[in-house]
Amino acid sequence: MNGRLLRTELKRSAAPWAGAVVLGGSLAVFFLIDGVWWRGTAGWTAQWTTMAMWTRSLLAFWLPLVVGIGAVYGLREPRSRMTELLATTPLPAWRRAALPAGALALALAVGFGLLVLTGGVRVALGPTTYTGLGWLPIPLVAVLGLVAAAVFAMGVARTLPSVLTPPALVVACLVMTNVLRVRIEGEVPESRTSNRLGLLSPVTAEPRRTLLTLSDSVHLGQTLWLVGLLATGLALLAATTRRARLLAPAPALAAAAAALLILPAAPRDTYVVDKAAAALVCDGPVCVTQASQSHLAELAPRGREALGVLHDVLGDAAPTSVREDTALRALGDLRTLSADTVTVDFDDQLFIDATGSDLTRALIAQGLAPSCHARTSREGGTQNDIALQSIAVSWALDDPTLRPMAEKAADEYARRTWAAADAAWQDLKGLATAEQRARIAELRTAALSCTARLPELPAGGAQR
Repeated sequence: MNGRLLRTELKRSAAPWAGAVVLGGSLAVFFLIDGVWWRGTAGWTAQWTTMAMWTRSLLAFWLPLVVGIGAVYGLREPRSRMTELLATTPLPAWRRAALPAGALALALAVGFGLLVLTGGVRVALGPTTYTGLGWLPIPLVAVLGLVAAAVFAMGVARTLPSVLTPPALVVACLVMTNVLRVRIEGEVPESRTSNRLGLLSPVTAEPRRTLLTLSDSVHLGQTLWLVGLLATGLALLAATTRRARLLAPAPALAAAAAALLILPAAPRDTYVVDKAAAALVCDGPVCVTQASQSHLAELAPRGREALGVLHDVLGDAAPTSVREDTALRALGDLRTLSADTVTVDFDDQLFIDATGSDLTRALIAQGLAPSCHARTSREGGTQNDIALQSIAVSWALDDPTLRPMAEKAADEYARRTWAAADAAWQDLKGLATAEQRARIAELRTAALSCTARLPELPAGGAQR
């Protein structure tokens, strides 16, 4: 393709607008809206994989717009009534089609590439030390999806040169994107159609866990399908006979059939744990994942300090290690707890901003009264668990008064809960030392089985 002609095409056509929409629109969403993408360990600038997943999730907005721009672009020759004139030139039809298609593809690749570069710079300047390259296929498939959708729309508009073609394609793309889109409910992918059909859309779900990524079969199947769709778009652009137009859908149909054999049928096989990111890095008894290694320097000494306090309080029944929570669960499901391990979730409100002595308190609280209910930006946890942990850690550290682990809520339920917590604290402190230890041990046993309830603590046990 002649470079001079390509530059002219980029200057005088609608192609750059497609890239500008993707780049400008995405940056506006990320930087002008205080959304969940700024929070937690799965934020769009927290890790490389989550950055790639967040940028790709925005294809739900930009695919229909890109399809519309591509369709309008494809109507350029029919609108100017130059189709017959250009057909008489010696330049082959495929070369005439390659110029606008190449300009559009370049604009989209540059626009999305700059978006990924912006996110990548912010990730690189952030606290993460994990730099695995397993995230690269995610934006590459996204670029392929944008280019394939735009070129296919160009080909359809060239084949069906009507003013109704662009809006019809936009509506069709919008409907198909929402129907086929695979969503994550908790950690479980779901689609309104079969999982394989849903994965024909390159739109990803919003990431909720740092360790989740797309499986290799998803990358391979989507790449095959999108290459076939791109080939059909180019074939429609270059077609000059009715026979060629009838044969043009063949690559897309063949690719779709092959992709459906490759794409995972089970939702659980769509989003998988990134094994490299989930590999444990340990400092003595304290372990975190590779993705969270930046937390280890502070967590390790605080973890050893907390384990020492727990051993003094619980004796041989005390946990012996601190581990980051890597278990997958649906949103709102209970955690799986272990008596031998203090489980740490860096998305939990207990740990999200905890440093220094506050981090030690959080670890002791999670060791003495482990919470089955996650308290993340998407899960509120319970005031009951917070109150129980506050009692346990205040007792273990011999605080003169009950010190809440989190700010007290202002609703009526919270007021009753903390009133009961104050009463339980006074009753606990009024007992003999041996009886206090027995009550805390009972509380921990009930917490590990997810049956700890505050009102029962002063009455002689926390079990239901």
